Amino acid sequence: MSEIGINVSNYRSKGLNVFKDYSPDYVVTVCDQAKESCPYFPGGNLHLHKGFSDPSKFQGWHEDVIKEYRRTRDKIKNWIEKEFS
Repeated sequence: MSEIGINVSNYRSKGLNVFKDYSPDYVVTVCDQAKESCPYFPGGNLHLHKGFSDPSKFQGWHEDVIKEYRRTRDKIKNWIEKEFS
């Protein structure tokens, strides 16, 4: 992410309990597994889903795996820019 100017060093995965009293404006899922397994957020005004391949499932040389992560990252970025511009 730092390659495209986004610092995620202070972010971490969180359990869903952190959000139990939170009413999000948007709920966005970006893989088919998430769409099937993520719970419904009752306060979410807008639920959006777009399926992307999971780069962690990609097998190959390290260089090819990195390329797959970049490809997926860029597809998600382009979708967000188009959807929310």
